[in-house]
This record gives sequence, C-alpha cells and structure tokens, in this order.
Amino acid sequence: MAVLLLAASLPQSKASSIDFSRTLRLDYIFSGTAVDQEISLSGLCSIEGWAGRRHHLDSVPLKGNGQVEVRIKSQGSDVYDETVYMLSFSTLFQEWQATEEATRVRKSFENVFLVPMPSVRAQVTVRLFDFYGAESCRFVHEVDPDDILIRPVGKVPPPHCWIWKGGESLDGEVGEDERIDIAIVAEGYSATEMDRFLDDARIAMESLFAHEPFTSRKDCFNIVCVEVPSADSGVSVPREGIWKDTAVGSHFDTFYSDRYLTTLNLFKLHDLLAGVPYEHIIILANTDTYGGGGIYNSYTLTTAHHSGFKPVVVHEFGHSFAGLADEYYYDDQYSQYYNAETEPWEQNITTMVDFSSKWQDMVGKSYPLTVTPVDWKGKDENTAPEVRIGILEGGGYMSKGVWRGSQDCRMKTNTYPAFCPVCRRAIDRMIDFYTR
Repeated sequence: MAVLLLAASLPQSKASSIDFSRTLRLDYIFSGTAVDQEISLSGLCSIEGWAGRRHHLDSVPLKGNGQVEVRIKSQGSDVYDETVYMLSFSTLFQEWQATEEATRVRKSFENVFLVPMPSVRAQVTVRLFDFYGAESCRFVHEVDPDDILIRPVGKVPPPHCWIWKGGESLDGEVGEDERIDIAIVAEGYSATEMDRFLDDARIAMESLFAHEPFTSRKDCFNIVCVEVPSADSGVSVPREGIWKDTAVGSHFDTFYSDRYLTTLNLFKLHDLLAGVPYEHIIILANTDTYGGGGIYNSYTLTTAHHSGFKPVVVHEFGHSFAGLADEYYYDDQYSQYYNAETEPWEQNITTMVDFSSKWQDMVGKSYPLTVTPVDWKGKDENTAPEVRIGILEGGGYMSKGVWRGSQDCRMKTNTYPAFCPVCRRAIDRMIDFYTR
C-alpha cells in the first residue's frame, strides 16, 4: 500500500525499490579532532514500519552539516546512480570539533539515522561538511536488505501512549501516513513518576502548539509519549559531582558548558524507542536545573521543571525540527561557527553572501505577531502587534558578520512570545516538505 501512495512522489522504478513496511536504522561512530574526521559503521537494525516522510524522498529541505544518501542501481546499470532517499542532519560531534578540547584530544560520538528499508541492494553515502560548507569527510558502504546480520529491534515496544493525533488540517486533509511523528521521551523519571512525566509532556505539547505556525498546523503532527523509567530520579550534573543512572544517560556540562544538557548515548536512545512510530524526538529531563539542547534531525532535550521550560522546549525544537540557528550572540566561543565567505544553511541568519536565498523578499514588510493575549503581557490585548522585517547585525553567537531578520524572536530570547516571521516561514516550509 505504501508503494502505491508514493507513485506520485517517485518514479515506479524507485518506489518499488523501497520497502515501506520496514525501517533501516544506520548506526555510525563519528570520530576525530578539530582538524580531521572519520566515519565508521557500527551496525544495522531493522524496525517494523516506516514513520518517516513520504514526500520529497530524494531531496533535502536544508543542506545541514551532513547528509545521508541512499542509492540504487537503475535498470541495466552497473553503478548506483538513482537516489531513493536523502536526509540532512547536524551532530554533537561537529559542534565539539569547534571546542578547545578538540585541539588536544581525539573523541568518538554515536550517531543514528533512520531511512526506509531498500528492497534491493543499495549504497549508502554519509557526508560531513566543514564550516565553509565543503565536504570534509565521506563514508560509503553497501546494504543488502537480506543481510542476516541486520538486527531486528522493537518487537516488544516500550510503554507508550498518544497525547495527540492529527487529523484534517486547515489547508486540506493530511493522511495518517503523512503526519509528522514526534516521540516525547522520559529521562530521569522513576517508575513511580510517570504520571508527572505525562503531565510534563502535555505542557511541552501545549507550549509548542501555542506558537505559530504549529498552532494552525497541529493536525500535521502525531505526538506519542514513551514512558521509559530510570533507576534514579533526576539527571546528572557533573560540576556538582552528581551522576545518575537514567534512561538515556543525559547530563549537564556538555563541552564544559554549565547549561548544555545532552545525551551522547544515541544507540541506547533509539533502542528504547524501537517499535514506536517516531521521526523526531523530544527528551524531557526530570530536573529544575536550567538547560537544554537541540540538534537538527537528532533530538531536543530540555529540563522539564525550570520556570523557563515552556519557551525553552519550543526554542530547542526550533533547532532539532526546523534547523533554525540561535539568534543571540556573546562572542566568547572558542571558534567561530560562521565565516564571511559562506552563507549559512540555516534559514534565519545570513552572512549576506547569498541573502537572496533567505528573507530578502520580506525586508521592509510588516507582519502581525500572532500570539495569545496571555503570552503578550503588558500589551493592549485588542491590538495586534506587528513585526517589521529588516537586516539586524548579530546572530549565530557572533555580534559582527552575521545578521538576523527582526529585533527579537523565540530563537533569540526566552522572554519573547513568538517566532519572528522569518522563522515562522522557515518552519512552515519544513512542515510542507514533510507533508506535501
């Protein structure tokens, strides 16, 4: 049935080369230093079902800091010359390469990517890009769908429940197979704290759907809660000597930054999720310590009990789902993430190298700030505030050489009540990419 659904999206020769009843999980180790990278295959897994997108399979919406490409041989060809699936991504490994620590030690990081299972022998290529957007590392390997060493996982799914299932969207019907599946995962919740986790998950969902364009397009999403218990309650805080035994082993002080809360255990994370339909991941940490992180097409992880939980989970999902850049700046990072010669792939910042590909068409125009009155304290509730789009210097952690589109935005501060129009359009385009 899935192949027939894709007939309009892919040529029949390509569609028939993908088995949409299964997911291929690709596990890799990325390793290196500040100046070199290496990619190694750790293992392959098979999961029943495919929860990923069913549109634009052979393209990516954003370049990202890396890409996975799956190719097959066209009829009569001896080479892998037809692309049947592509995925772009970012990684903690590449962030770490910009730290001072990477200049003096070699480290390895786990990475997991989900692709539809090929029904014929295929070639998978993984590429990493440097800060100039040039390919810096490439790894190529073959996948035989009949390989006996592809490990089946997820036959017994973890405890889970849906807190939202989309239906008919405002702009037309979105079918069950076309909705975007988000898994919200418990981290640092003991078995007796699952009711609290479910409450926190609903708060996260309501916070997300309170922001446009998610508000008007919430029927494009399904949200499932994954109730994996932790042996210990809370999460690890290394700077305080606190180490907890939790579901995915998350901790603060990533890259020695106090508020950077991440997990490096991606194999374990995806093992825990196996058998549940998911495409994007939000991990809620059972702590009131401020922090979080979001990595494009990897995961969002945020504290659930700090007063800033609601805006932070939305901000971090802006990173992991839409590939939006941070719009704040402080100029104290060890290495600059953006250079004057390269246009960033993130849609909400620019170095002016290729501004026409960003929000040039929006400059000088005013857009309504779509927020609920409760989110816009101190303003006249009967007046719809407007945002005028411009070119403001400062963004991507740099006060000079990087520009953003508006004075403030959810991607800049926790106190601002909405995504700016530039970010809203970028998110809208991402939802379209997945569902149309």
